[in-house]
Amino acid sequence: MARIHARKKGKAGSTRPYRTSPPEWIEYSAEEIETLVVKLAKRGETPSKIGVILRDQYGVPLVKQITGKSITKILEEKGIKQDLPEDLVNLIKKAVNLDKHLSSNPKDMSSRRGMQLIESKIRRLAKYYRRTGKLPENWKYDINQAKLVVK
Repeated sequence: MARIHARKKGKAGSTRPYRTSPPEWIEYSAEEIETLVVKLAKRGETPSKIGVILRDQYGVPLVKQITGKSITKILEEKGIKQDLPEDLVNLIKKAVNLDKHLSSNPKDMSSRRGMQLIESKIRRLAKYYRRTGKLPENWKYDINQAKLVVK
């Protein structure tokens, strides 16, 4: 598959082995894993960070194999909802940091081009999330508003 903003093709990283059932060496039940996910989310961790913590510290290779639900579905069922999707928040953080860099380095044209590419990704992703109902129809990206949202 081709890259989105580079005229290159590339290979993705490693792929997980195909497995439909959970491994037999896992010590935790589905309910215990769900409580761990909720506990980590209340501590302020993002869903991807929760998956990494469960993998590295608790030995859970994939939450969906054990519980039958993804981490975001578990959080939605328990009433813990994020304001914005995680991938959109990460892109907005990147844009805010790059905008801060560009304010102190106005002649950095390669970073200005990078900013344009990041903002186009944000708009494209927001269009998708508005269409699927994860964002309100009147949501719009604005760098000044993004500075207020992102810490």
